[in-house]
Amino acid sequence: MPGYVLTMASQVLCGHGAKASPTAPNPRVKVMGQPVPMPSPPYIVAGCPFQVATPGGPVPNPCVSATFLLPTMTARVKSMGQPLLCQSSTTGPATAAGPVPTGPPLTVVSAVQARVKAL
Repeated sequence: MPGYVLTMASQVLCGHGAKASPTAPNPRVKVMGQPVPMPSPPYIVAGCPFQVATPGGPVPNPCVSATFLLPTMTARVKSMGQPLLCQSSTTGPATAAGPVPTGPPLTVVSAVQARVKAL
């Protein structure tokens, strides 16, 4: 799936609007001065406000992490043997910390850079 390559500065959000951040930069590849994220470690979500309604009142059920799916990463462009993440990449369901174990997938809001596309 072609798209602009993500960098560490790209905006990625959980389904409830909280920011998701990559955990590891690629030490070899930079795009417009920004390192690209490694796809294998999960993105960490911070500050997810989601709550689940229960008979005893709302219970926090925040998204905490999500991993990008291999078929949606770049197929032809790789670094260190791993594909890159691009604007069209998607995640599986987010892991949640609460009574409901999964949440919606993460959403790539913007790739920030608009020079490098990959397939």
